Amino acid sequence: LMVWLRRCTHYLFIVVVAVNSTLLTINAGDYIFYTDWAWTSFTVFSISQTLMLAVGATYYLTFTGVPGTATYYGLIMTVYTWVAKGAWLALGYPYDFIVTPIWLPSAMLLDLAYWATKRNKHSLILFGGVLVGMSLPLFNMVNLITVADPLETAFKYPRPTLPPYMTPIEPQVGKFYNSPVALGAGAGAVLSVTFTALGCKLNTWTYRWMAA
Repeated sequence: LMVWLRRCTHYLFIVVVAVNSTLLTINAGDYIFYTDWAWTSFTVFSISQTLMLAVGATYYLTFTGVPGTATYYGLIMTVYTWVAKGAWLALGYPYDFIVTPIWLPSAMLLDLAYWATKRNKHSLILFGGVLVGMSLPLFNMVNLITVADPLETAFKYPRPTLPPYMTPIEPQVGKFYNSPVALGAGAGAVLSVTFTALGCKLNTWTYRWMAA
């Protein structure tokens, strides 16, 4: 019975965590829609993406104990997001304007940290967390700069779901403009360690719940 219960819980949790992670970051690639606040949005979204990837991938990785499952988790998020981003294409936006957050390389680094330290959970938290936090903003900026004429396109196709209270009035271009990657990676390197630890703790709680 316990084997059956653990397997069912395992699959249930990975679906719940992966789906919710994707839903919470579904618009995290839309930095350029916030035309006047693009870099501020990029910095904030970098942290939110790091949170959802690190917690979910670490949970799944430590649950199975098999290096490679973090990458699998990142792949699930990527597929879900691409499906959701099809809505932007249906609205008439150019294909090369749709930005999808890049999770896979950071998830691979998480797997690498777990594998290289012989499945040491504490090393995973410290090394894997820092690697995810520092790498994710970098990969996403590379993704973002490939968008063709982003400002021109953004003004041509204003975002239909942007609520009035989010409309920029006086953009603070000096605050985050200089280095959004450095700000995102700096904050991510610190916060991701906590995020990764939370993923491990979720795993512990899950096992305790199943053993009760």
